[in-house]
This record gives sequence, C-alpha cells and structure tokens, in this order.
Amino acid sequence: MSPREVFALRDHLGTALTERTISDPRHLVTLAELSRGSCLGGRSGNLDGRSVLVATSGQLLAGLALIEIDGVARRMLLCPPDLKDEHLGSIITEAGIDAVVTDEPDRFASLGIDLVIPASLPQPAARVAQTVRATEWLMLTSGTSGVPKIVGHTLEGLCGAIIGDRPVSGEALPVWATFYDIRRYGGLQIFLRAIVGGGSMVLSDPGEPLADHVARLTARGVTHISGTPSHWRKLLMSGSAEQFAPRYVRLSGEIADQAVLDGLKQAFPNASIGHAYASTEAGVGFAVNDGLEGFPATLLGEGRGAVDMKVVDGSLRIRSKRAAHAYVGRAVAALTDPEGYIDTGDMVELRGDRYYFVGRRNGIINVGGLKVHPEEIEAVINGHPEVRMSRAKSRRSPITGGIVVAEVVLTGDSDPARADVVRNEILADCRARLAAHKVPAMIRFVPALDVTPAGKLARTDA
Repeated sequence: MSPREVFALRDHLGTALTERTISDPRHLVTLAELSRGSCLGGRSGNLDGRSVLVATSGQLLAGLALIEIDGVARRMLLCPPDLKDEHLGSIITEAGIDAVVTDEPDRFASLGIDLVIPASLPQPAARVAQTVRATEWLMLTSGTSGVPKIVGHTLEGLCGAIIGDRPVSGEALPVWATFYDIRRYGGLQIFLRAIVGGGSMVLSDPGEPLADHVARLTARGVTHISGTPSHWRKLLMSGSAEQFAPRYVRLSGEIADQAVLDGLKQAFPNASIGHAYASTEAGVGFAVNDGLEGFPATLLGEGRGAVDMKVVDGSLRIRSKRAAHAYVGRAVAALTDPEGYIDTGDMVELRGDRYYFVGRRNGIINVGGLKVHPEEIEAVINGHPEVRMSRAKSRRSPITGGIVVAEVVLTGDSDPARADVVRNEILADCRARLAAHKVPAMIRFVPALDVTPAGKLARTDA
C-alpha cells in the first residue's frame, strides 16, 4: 500500500482506528471518528483543486484538517503559529492561496480570499470528499531573516523514512509525542509517523506549563518522543522527568552534543537515545543511534541507501527523494545544485572516522577578523558536569571589534557558592580545547535561555 493510500483514512477503515487517537490538553479524537466524519462541516469537497492555507489556532484542528484535505486540495500550506501577520499577505500571494481553513475567520476577513471554511471537531454524520489527486504539501522555513521561504513537498517524500518503520503484527502500537509544533517539518514528521506509520499522537500545547505537559505525556502512556536539544535541556532542568519513562527518545533540529546525549541516557536509562538529521528543505537525512555525537564518515557517499551525502567546503550536502522538490513563489536561488544536491549550510568537520557538526554557515560570529562557530564553544561549556545549557555570542569591543561572551545555565543541583569555581573550571576547559580567540572573555550565569518557537536556542548578538 502506498503512502497516499495509507494516509487516506477516509477510504481505508479498520477496527484498529478505534484504538488510535490524536489528543491535546482539551480533546481526544479517535481516527475512527475522523474517518467517518468531517472537521470541516462536510465542506472539504469545496476545496477540490484549490490551494489551501491551513491556519488554525491549535495543533489538533490543524492535524485533523490536513488529514481531510490531503488528496482533495491541489496544494495545502501549513501555517505555523508564529507567522507574523505582516508576512501573511505575501505568503498567500506567493503560494496562490484561494481558500483558508481556520477557526479564526476574522483574521482573514480583509485579505480578499473568497472561501474561508471553519474548522472544528469532527461531526460524525458529515460526508467527506474522496481522495482524487496527489496534494502538494507546503511548509515555511523559519524566516529568521525576513519573510519565510515556501518549500514544496510530496506526501511520498515526507513519508520516505516512515513506511518501512511500522510496528510488526502483534506489537503494541506506539504512542507518539513531540515538543515540536506539527505545522513545522520536525513536528510534521512525528505526526506522520503516528498516523501513517501506526500509533496514537499526543500534541503539545504552547500555553501548557512544562510540568503539566510531561504529566499528561505520562498519563497518556507516551512511548516515543522527539524534540530539539534545547527542548530536552529544558526538560532536564525542570525536574519534571522523574515519572516519565519513554522507550524511544530522539533529538533533531540542533547539534546534539555529547553532554545532552549523556544527560538523556542518565534520565532515561531504558530508552533508545538517538539523534537525527533533517531539515525543511533536505528532508530526513539519517539517524544516529550509537549514543555518540556526530555521525560515522561511512554514511557519506552515493548509492548507500535512500540518501546520498557529500561534504563540499565543509558544508554537508544531501540528495534524496525525501527532499523538497522546489521553493514556491518568489524568485529565489535554486533548491539544488546541478547534480541535485541541497547545500544544507550545516558545517561539519572530520575527526578520525567521524564527522562532527560545528555550526551553521550563516551563524558564524566575527572575533577580531576571525570566524567562530558559537556551537563549538557551547559544546565545550556544556560538557562541564554542572552546566545544563549555554549560549555563546559576540560582544562589540573597541579593540578587536568583537569578543566572545557566554551565558550559562547551571544544573539544579549546582551549589551557588561554587559559582566562581565553576566559572574557572569552564574557562580552563575552553583554554585546553579551543583556540585562544574562541575562549569566552566573560561568562555570566543566568537562570534560563530563550528558545524560539521552532524549539531552537534563540541567538542574538550583543
């Protein structure tokens, strides 16, 4: 059965659907309820051949809507909750949006879209449109430097790393969760793993306190969960993980350094701990399950599986059927090079028989004319046993033009009286392992560090 046939729940009913659910803090919907009903009031047929923006206030309605719209609409664009209203008009124009599915119709009243369909919990008696076409799935990049780019995927590509990963017959279905939002690539991958690969899905809620969220994950019996390293560091800092016992823990979206991998292994000794490489453009690249940071050099090359990889000028490049097929809308640079490789912009360094991520090409800071990857400094700082997370950044200097400073969050059991000792130990580690210009000129201890809506460490220069 193809990914499209598996995903078209409306056309493939089964008793197992009554056992599989999608839930958030307020509602629980079985897949059987969704397959018999409609979250669009039976109006999904009105979206036949349309280009649809899915813009709901919460993840649950978004997930229900995309299941119903797939195979009906020509394309659908998932709108993340942090998309700025000032960018909404240009995004709608670039994607050719002519219909909106939303529970906030007033937000779109002035945008000149003639079809706005309200989304709600499914109504069992409603008729649902049949699958008639391959819908193009559109997602937005983070847009940290302006209007986000629109990236086009197919469902087959999105499911490329999922179909062969279904539970075997007789095996208990997993209960999936993620700290990501499912309207971004990382969260959507987990949502598809639950819906297509098999299992139930417990969605996060932005306004929910972390302790309440983890308690709900425990109560729902979550077995498989993913998030960025920053997500996981926040959980480890919170002290909320004591009763939580997933058996599958995955990290992606940021560099997974050895400190966070070791911290998770200590917190969840019976779980499989691993990290994966994926991006909105490149799709799912690979997974590393040996407990070590970086990845084996043997993963590079062509014809080694579904993904071809190489390193050019220190940047990881990926060619894959799982990758996006194009940018949509405005005139931007080509998605791939002439050989079909996507330049990820993630810089790696070969040490022995393993590649290590050192940072983003566009995230380099300048220190006296020398280039520094902040992630490289953070990996050293995070290796201290009393450090939970850190952020390195540049600060302007009248002499060198810039110096490195670091903000550090200590573990909950770190003794405040040892602050000066810990600071000196961190600096000693940095001097031993880093070039002189990368050693922080100042270390400041802070209670917390900001994380972006995409779950990544927020980076700002001083």
